[in-house]
Amino acid sequence: MLSNSFRAIAGLALTLMATTAHAQAYQCRVPSGPVSLPPVERDGPVRESRVTGYTLALSWSPEFCRFRDEQPRHARQCGGRAGRFAFVVHGLWPESGPGRWPQWCPAPRQPSAAEVRASMCMTPDLSLLARQWEKHGACMTRDPDTYLRVTRILWNSLRWPDFDRLSRRDGLTAGAIRATFAEANPYWDAEDVGLVVNERGWLREMRLCYDADFMPTACDRQRFGPGDGERVRIWRGL
Repeated sequence: MLSNSFRAIAGLALTLMATTAHAQAYQCRVPSGPVSLPPVERDGPVRESRVTGYTLALSWSPEFCRFRDEQPRHARQCGGRAGRFAFVVHGLWPESGPGRWPQWCPAPRQPSAAEVRASMCMTPDLSLLARQWEKHGACMTRDPDTYLRVTRILWNSLRWPDFDRLSRRDGLTAGAIRATFAEANPYWDAEDVGLVVNERGWLREMRLCYDADFMPTACDRQRFGPGDGERVRIWRGL
């Protein structure tokens, strides 16, 4: 379970925090009023299995918001009033081996308002936060606040190269994106970085692969995504 690896996560984070560049969000404003998570409807079977690793899925917000900027459902992330976002956390997912994962384990309670508020620049969508805890986090720990805190520790340990500049590179490839990220993060190798590209060749997500102790590890084929030589474009939201 997650609690057995918390010291490893904290140690990694303390090592990296001194040089962390908090460039994931261009801007972010947390609501001043009360926050609460909406109810979530389960959309698949309960699967409980041994956790052997983790994926930190990071959505490239400019691409996600490209055709959603006027949708009320995505107003906080895409409407501009709460800030402008680059990468945001889609979720921290437990893995049980290639193509296998636990999901929808019994969730004893919801995260506290304080932890939800602290996570709203990492994941600006309250519905997404609720879903990630209930579908994935409850299979890692019975404590929802621990799930959110651990996700933020991993998130805050990352350094980010300038993806706006990278997007302007002629002939940009998946391998170049992986290599640029790994160069900025000394604990990471390019093979530990998975990518999700849509059918038009635009970057949708980055998926960072961890072992059971939350140390970077090589992604399996499913999480790795497009080959290093494949052309990829990055939408800047302009």
